[in-house]
Amino acid sequence: MPEWLIEEGIGETRAILLDGEKILGARCRWPGEFHAGQAISAKLTTKNGTRGTAETPDGRELLVDKLPRDVGEGSTLDLVISRAAMTERGRFKLAAARPISASAPVDDVFDAGRRVHRFPPGLWEDAWSAASSGEVAFNGGSLLFAVTPAMTLIDIDGSLDSRALSMAAVDPIAAALRLLDLGGSIGIDFPTLAAKADRKAVDAALGDALDGWPHERTAMNGFGFVQLVARLEGPSLLHRFATSRVGMSARMALRRAEMVEGVGTTLLTLHPALNAKLKPEWMAEVERRTARPLRIETDPGLAIEAAAAQVVGHE
Repeated sequence: MPEWLIEEGIGETRAILLDGEKILGARCRWPGEFHAGQAISAKLTTKNGTRGTAETPDGRELLVDKLPRDVGEGSTLDLVISRAAMTERGRFKLAAARPISASAPVDDVFDAGRRVHRFPPGLWEDAWSAASSGEVAFNGGSLLFAVTPAMTLIDIDGSLDSRALSMAAVDPIAAALRLLDLGGSIGIDFPTLAAKADRKAVDAALGDALDGWPHERTAMNGFGFVQLVARLEGPSLLHRFATSRVGMSARMALRRAEMVEGVGTTLLTLHPALNAKLKPEWMAEVERRTARPLRIETDPGLAIEAAAAQVVGHE
């Protein structure tokens, strides 16, 4: 049976869904973030019908819905987070919450998963690279992902004829949706298929591939477009790269520094933008975990994602 594994990183906690040696899903959570299923108390500051805003004791604002009619402004509420805060290009969406009495149970994989010292080699890197590049290759083509404020778009590119390319893309799309933990509104731009029978065949294949993944879906239109809507609980890896590429890359740089083995000093070479993101307590934690001093060198010629770690001898 697939199993969630949890890795306590520096600056983030990571989760992967593993089936044998195959990774099916990946998520991460950053310290201090609200997360779906989290119980909190907050004071209702505004109310408009069954919706309003609330403020936590530490001053953070939340959107609240499904409010009882007899609850007034100024009341302290016991709430459950239904969606984490989301950063999108040009705007910030507050976390959303509901009263406990109106909340459905949420399975929190970060609580239920099995803690491990380190994931099997390469699995987190595979998911991280797919999200970083926004591209997933498959036999005959590739999927290209783009995050917009309205929806996540998936474009299909390849050299096969339109029907063959569409059919070949179905299983990789289903796998990528789960791997990258995508939710909300998702648009898939298949190649245009003139024949209605071809569109129906792709629709049927997509339905089979997404069986067991909760969602709603439109039928493919004449231009090859399909829209999915799935529950959105927080930022996916893909969304984090769209709005926090430097933050994601800084955390991966520290993971590489932590994983390298040997005796001496850990030399971490990275782009200068990452250096500005590294907190002193994060670097101290690398030294504690590795029992080695950490030395940082910057190279503006490196790509943001290309930090490299090695162990060097004592000078």
